[in-house]
Amino acid sequence: MKRSVGISAALLFCFGTLLFAQEDEFDKLLNEEVENINPVYKPVVGFGAGILNYFGDVKNNAFTPTLGTLGYKVNVASYIDNNHYTRVNFYFMGGKLTGNERSISDLSRNFNFQTEIYTFGINVNYDFDNLFRKKFSLVQPFVAIGIETVIFDSKYDARGSYYDPDTRTKVTGWPYHYWTDGTIRNQPEPQANSVIMERDFIYETPIKDLDWGLGDYAGYAFSIPFDIGLDMHVSNRITLRVANSFHYTFTDNIDHVSSKNDGTIAGAIVGDKKTDWFNFTYVSLHLDLFSSKKMLTIERLFRDVDYDYSILFGDEDNDLIYDGWDDCPGTPPGARVDSLGCPVDSDNDGVPDYKDDEMFSRSGAFVNDRGVEITEDDLIALLDKSMAVGRNEIDLYIRTPESYTERPAGKKIPIPQKFKSVDTDKDDYISFDEMLKAIDDYFDVKSTLTASDIYELNNFFFSQ
Repeated sequence: MKRSVGISAALLFCFGTLLFAQEDEFDKLLNEEVENINPVYKPVVGFGAGILNYFGDVKNNAFTPTLGTLGYKVNVASYIDNNHYTRVNFYFMGGKLTGNERSISDLSRNFNFQTEIYTFGINVNYDFDNLFRKKFSLVQPFVAIGIETVIFDSKYDARGSYYDPDTRTKVTGWPYHYWTDGTIRNQPEPQANSVIMERDFIYETPIKDLDWGLGDYAGYAFSIPFDIGLDMHVSNRITLRVANSFHYTFTDNIDHVSSKNDGTIAGAIVGDKKTDWFNFTYVSLHLDLFSSKKMLTIERLFRDVDYDYSILFGDEDNDLIYDGWDDCPGTPPGARVDSLGCPVDSDNDGVPDYKDDEMFSRSGAFVNDRGVEITEDDLIALLDKSMAVGRNEIDLYIRTPESYTERPAGKKIPIPQKFKSVDTDKDDYISFDEMLKAIDDYFDVKSTLTASDIYELNNFFFSQ
C-alpha cells in the first residue's frame, strides 16, 4: 500500500513538473523580453544620512569624517540631457554643526557653539556614463556642483551647574570660568573658594548676545556645494550612493568669530578673513520608482505571431482543400477530389477518375496506367526485366520450382503450405493484390517469409 502511494505521488509530481514546464514554454512563445529603446525617465527620489563636520574660526580639537554630528538629506533628481549623462538635483539637508575649541595656553580660545542648520539647494550631477559604462557595470563615479541657501541659528554653552559644598545644593545657570590649570570653575581665577564645574554641553545662550562688534546679521547665507562619490547600482531601480559633500559658504558668522570683530572689546575673539564651511560624508539610497522599464515584455497574441498563413490556408491547386490538410497537392484543375484533397478513384483500380479511360473496371482486374483492363499476359509483357541482378542472387531470380513449371494443362496448382497465409480471401488463388501485400509486409517486418520465400512467391504467382 505504501509503495502504491509512493509511486502515485512520484507520477503526480512528474506530471505536474511536465505541466508547468509546458506552460513555461508556452509563456516563452507568447511573451518576449526586448530592450526599451526609448524609455521615459521620471524623477528619482533619494534619502540619505551621514556625518556633518564644521571648519571655521572655532577649531575642533579632533577631526575625522566619522566623528561629528548626524545629518540627513532628501534628494529629487531628473535627467536634463538626451544622452542621460547629466542630472539636476533638488535637495534639502538638515542637521547640526558643532565647534568646540579648548585651550590652556590661550584662555580666550575656550569657545564653543552649536547650530541647527538647514540647506535648500540645486546642483548638477555628471556620472561619467559615457566613459565608464562598459568598465564598471555596477559601480559608477560622479561629481556634482551647485548652489544652496544655508540657514543657521547659533548658540553656545556659557552656563552650567555645580554642587555647593556649603549649602549642599546644586547650583544651576552659573557661568563657566576657564583657568590656566585646565579646569572650569564657578569663579574667576584665582579664587580660593572656587568650585570645579563640568560642561553640560547644553547650548542655551544665543551667540548674538555676545556683543563683539559684529552688530546684527542675517541667519542665512549662500553656499557652493561640491559632491564627489560612487554610485552602486543594486538593481535597475535602486542605487546606493557613497559620497562626500564639501560646502563653501559666503559667511563668516556661523560661529560668531570673524575678522570684523572688535578686538578692543573685553572677551571678543577676532578671527581670520576666511569664510566658514562644513563637510557632509553620507550614504544615500535612490529609488527610480516612476521611470519606464529598461526591459519590456511583449505579449504576442496569435495575430502577432510571425507566420505565413498561406502555408496553412492557401489552396495552391484550387481543389477547395486548404494546403494544410491537402494530402495530394498539385491535383490537376477540374479533377474531383475527396475530403483529403486526393483525386477520386470510383472503381478502386488505382487510377484516378480524371485519368481513367475505363471508369468501371472489374474488381481485382489488372489495368494499365489509363485504367483499362488488361490480361495477365499483357501484364507480364509490361514487367521490366532489364534491371541488373547480382551474381549471388541470379539463382533466386530465375529459379522456379519444378512443381510450378511442370503444371499439367488445365490443372490448378495448389498453394504451398507456407503461402497459405497470403491467400487472405481463401479462394485457393493468390491474386496480384495479395502478392503485393505479402511483399509490403516483408519490408515492413510484419511477415515470417524470407527473401527466398518472396522470390518463390513471385514465381508461384505467375505460374498459377
